[in-house]
Amino acid sequence: MDTSENRKAIIVGIFLALGLVIFILGVFTLGGQQKSFVKNIHISSVFDDVAGLKKGNNVWFSGVKVGTISNVKFIGSSQVRVYMNIDEATQQYIHRNAGAKISSDGLIGNKIIVIDGGSPQAPVVQDGDVLQAEKMLSTDDMLKTLQANNKNLLSITTDFKELSHQILAGKGTVGALMADSNMALQLKSAMRNLQATTQSAARMAIQLDNFSSKMNTKGGFADKLLTDTTNFNRISQAVAQLQKAASNASTLTDNLNKASNKLNTTDNAIGVLLNDPKGAVQVQSTLNLLQQSSVKLNDDLEAVQHNFFLRGFFKKKEKAKADSLKGKQ
Repeated sequence: MDTSENRKAIIVGIFLALGLVIFILGVFTLGGQQKSFVKNIHISSVFDDVAGLKKGNNVWFSGVKVGTISNVKFIGSSQVRVYMNIDEATQQYIHRNAGAKISSDGLIGNKIIVIDGGSPQAPVVQDGDVLQAEKMLSTDDMLKTLQANNKNLLSITTDFKELSHQILAGKGTVGALMADSNMALQLKSAMRNLQATTQSAARMAIQLDNFSSKMNTKGGFADKLLTDTTNFNRISQAVAQLQKAASNASTLTDNLNKASNKLNTTDNAIGVLLNDPKGAVQVQSTLNLLQQSSVKLNDDLEAVQHNFFLRGFFKKKEKAKADSLKGKQ
């Protein structure tokens, strides 16, 4: 009987010892996760909306858990101060100008505080410091943005639907192009003409390149014309002679203009004849009188030749003329 009781007592003692060990391990495990047995510094941050954040949630920095939420309290009328316990070992990496924002542990996980930012030039955070809170984009804001995007997408699809109906109905340039076969043929013809023009331009460019190559050929006519100083001097002389001839032609033209101007005036004989009707009549009358006088003079000379006293003189003159002609023959 005593042996049986001792055995039971030993078994109970073993179970109690195991339970105590498990309890101690659990306390240390939970305490390690909650940073309960680690030396901490205390910092805080003020938010307008903590989105369900509560005491015991984790604090992360650069993807590493560095502390826990120790308390959440209201301050003022609607703001909330969140107190955080941060592992003192990570203090040297967190600076005073770092920001704190509320995030989620996974897609639908618990709310957490994420500390980010901060420059190495700023001093490290100290016990009791307050970090600048960053506004978190709430689910409502995301839903509003998504709703606005949906409205914009619906408007775009509606406009595209109306545009496609107009195109199928043959309205507008694109619709007419798709529905009108004649316009399509004209467009194809225009494209062929454009292609032919492009090919012609390419051929012209090749020909111009060949021509320029020939122009630059050493010893050719163009090369001699452009580089031979003798030919250049001859061309310069020819140009100078052309300029001189042009100057002489200009002078001659001026003289002819002056002469023609004088012919249009009555201060000279020719001008009088050309421009004075009375003078022209007088000259015509004088010419008529001269013609009549010449006719009378011929008649008088004919009469003198038949005069009895001068007949022998003229006969001797005719005989001498005939003898002279015979001697030449």
